[in-house]
This record gives sequence, structure tokens and C-alpha cells, in this order.
Amino acid sequence: MVAQIDLDYFKMSPFATARRLISYLLFEGRPLTTRGRWINPLVFTLFRLEKACQQVKRVEKPVFILGTGRSGTTILGIVFSMHREVGFLNEPKALWHAIHPEEDLIGSYARGAARYRLDKEDATSDVIKHAHRLFGAYLAATFAGRVVDKYPELIFRIPFVKSIFPEAKFLFLVRNGWDTCRSIDNWSKRLGTSDGMETHDWWGVNRRKWNFLLDQIVVEHADLAVHINEMRNWTSHVDMAAVEWIVTMREGLRIQQLYPDDVLRVTYEELCTQPQAVLTGICRFADLPADDERFFSYAKQTLQPTGKQQQFPLNPAIETAFKLTMKDLGYS
Repeated sequence: MVAQIDLDYFKMSPFATARRLISYLLFEGRPLTTRGRWINPLVFTLFRLEKACQQVKRVEKPVFILGTGRSGTTILGIVFSMHREVGFLNEPKALWHAIHPEEDLIGSYARGAARYRLDKEDATSDVIKHAHRLFGAYLAATFAGRVVDKYPELIFRIPFVKSIFPEAKFLFLVRNGWDTCRSIDNWSKRLGTSDGMETHDWWGVNRRKWNFLLDQIVVEHADLAVHINEMRNWTSHVDMAAVEWIVTMREGLRIQQLYPDDVLRVTYEELCTQPQAVLTGICRFADLPADDERFFSYAKQTLQPTGKQQQFPLNPAIETAFKLTMKDLGYS
């Protein structure tokens, strides 16, 4: 399925389909575990041209979908791509790498230093200028009024993003931790590859993302940091996913407190069971029109409750932290 487009999506809106294809081909880039990486040199050439030109369209109130991957962030973005005002970018890491070269945690476009956290000091005048030019070019190319950017790891970069786009709004998507971690495990088994020299999976090139997570984020959490040396040798993807989920959910709860007017918490289970009500609330929060019948029709058709995954054994080093985080999020 190219660009998350299926036949139902195309039938609902050929115009939204064209927007998604432009997003997918010219702005998102192709990461390590996907096909079509031959297009990346073209994408980065276009980015260099767009950065060198004057801004063609003003970027107003961009919306960023944050959280842990495999928690419903993609389906929420796809639903919003059906909104008449919205152009949706699905993890445009190539675009963000063109804006700031040290943001590539996976190693899709660079193998040098990378940082989970980017702060307001990292938003230099050139970074701000290039971000506005690239996102402005995207809005112009897709004839969209607003951009919705799904990039879960931006949850650790809120001050950086706010310095670039002061009007930005953030959707903090949460999902039952058992379901999220099992989904990450299945993703890595399904899409992970190895050629004998390198392993490419959820954790990047040869666990690059995992090592950055331990050294830059887990170290900030006293109850987890004491187990870092042990964690370096972990091979269980569900245990590794649980660590990522814990620190990401804690970060989301923290930014909710720091930016109460700019961060909206969205529960995946409620989104699927009450799409009309939840999406209406999101539209109000993001200052998007809430009268788009096609948008709501597609949401009701697409968002369906999913069965819960069974609980599974967790490494004792993280079991207490995992269950406390579940409780903090309101899960039993």
C-alpha cells in the first residue's frame, strides 16, 4: 500500500490521494526499512532548491502528532489527510534532516551524531528560515492551508519546534502500553532486515536509536538509569519497546503540564470508539473547521475499536515503571 492509500481512500477523495502522493514522493523521504530509496537524492535536491528560494506560502498553526510509534499516530494522520484544509506528512524525517542534520536517530540519511532532544537554542535563524521555506513549499505543492506532521520523536523537541513555529499545536496520542509494545515487536519482526553487516529495524542501524535512547533519555530517569548497562544487551523487542513507551509517555505528561494551551492529550481507544466527538474536539483545539462531512465520514469508516493484546512478561527491571505509567495514563 503506497503512501497509506487504499481503494476506499481513493474513492473517498481523489484530490486527497494526489496530496498524499505528493507528500510521500517529494517531502517525506524513504527510510531504511522501506523500498524506493533511490528517490532520496531527488528529494534532497528539491529541498536544497526550496531552501535557496524565497518562502512561497506562510505556515500557519501547524499541527504535530506526537507519542510512541505504533500507538495510532499514523491512522490519526491519515484521517486528517482527508480534511479539506490539511496536507498530511507521515514522519517526514528527510525534511527535518534537511532542516537540522543532527536529528536522524535511525540512520536513514546520516550515520553521524544524532540527538533526541533539540532545544530552542538549536533553532538558529537559518534553521527557522529553512523550516518555513520547506513547509511553505509543501503547502503550496499540495494546495493545503494547514499542515499536520506526524513525527512521534518530536515529543522530545517541543522547545525547538515552538521556536520555529510559535503557533504550533501538538496532539499527544496515548495507547494502552501492552498493545503499543506488542505492535512494535510485530513491526520489527515483519519489516526488520539484516544483510550480515547491518541490521535495520525499529531501533535503526545496528541498534543506533536504542543506544541514543539509553544515553540521552533513559539516563534522565533515575529508576531506569540504574539498569542501563543491563539494557545495552537486551534483545527482547517488547522489553525495549516498553522502555521507549515509558519514557515517551512520561515526556508527554510533562509537556502537558508545561504547555497546557498547546498540547492536547488524545486517547487512541476513545478515538476509535468515539471518532466524531474526539475529532471535533481536536478540530476546535487546532482551529480547524469542524464541518467537513467527508472527513468525519472517512473517520467513522476507518477508525474501529481493536481487540486488546494479552499482557506478557516484562523484564523485572522495568515492570514497576511500566505499570505505574499505565496507571498515570488512566489504564488499569
